[in-house]
Amino acid sequence: MNVPEFDKIAREVFAPVYPALASQIKEKSGKDRGTCLDIGCGGGYLGIAMAGITDFKVYLFDQSQEMLQIASQNIVSRGVQDKVETLWGDVHEIPLEDGSIDLAMSRGSVFFWQDHCKAFREIYRVLKPGGIAFIGGGFGSNELKEQVAAEMQRRDLEWRGRTKNHNSDDNLMRYRSALRQSGIPSYDAARNETGLWVTIRREADAL
Repeated sequence: MNVPEFDKIAREVFAPVYPALASQIKEKSGKDRGTCLDIGCGGGYLGIAMAGITDFKVYLFDQSQEMLQIASQNIVSRGVQDKVETLWGDVHEIPLEDGSIDLAMSRGSVFFWQDHCKAFREIYRVLKPGGIAFIGGGFGSNELKEQVAAEMQRRDLEWRGRTKNHNSDDNLMRYRSALRQSGIPSYDAARNETGLWVTIRREADAL
């Protein structure tokens, strides 16, 4: 992966997607304080957007040190050092205690995980009782999806095909199978015109 180019696309093309998703996740979760984990954060744009509209303490979590360097720069440039920090590690072995996260979220990284069953279990493990996770690849709205698609198609003729594969029925079935195998008691996986999302909940008395 070319990290500078990946970040340039996130900043220049996907920029309006992150605030839209942060607002939707906040509304759907019903949460606006506690501890939030942005998994596979890249430059940290989703987590920083969430920090801007909530009282969450946000961890920007990624396995790429180079990406976390960019995320650290973004934390400083956005002036959110008191609310946001980086965390290095792998989703298959999250370096956090059981029951420590109120809200977990991930946009775009799930398609590259090696073992979805193990990753989903890890996310469930770190959720607090009553916690929730949103994992997927949405765009926030059809309008934003088409806006991003038009610009990405201009830059990369093969992009639309790759995105279609990411949000395919095959992936949806794969994630549902992994969720069943994981033993997680409360989850959902669904796809609509704007993307594919997995939701994992930890019941309030589940720790």
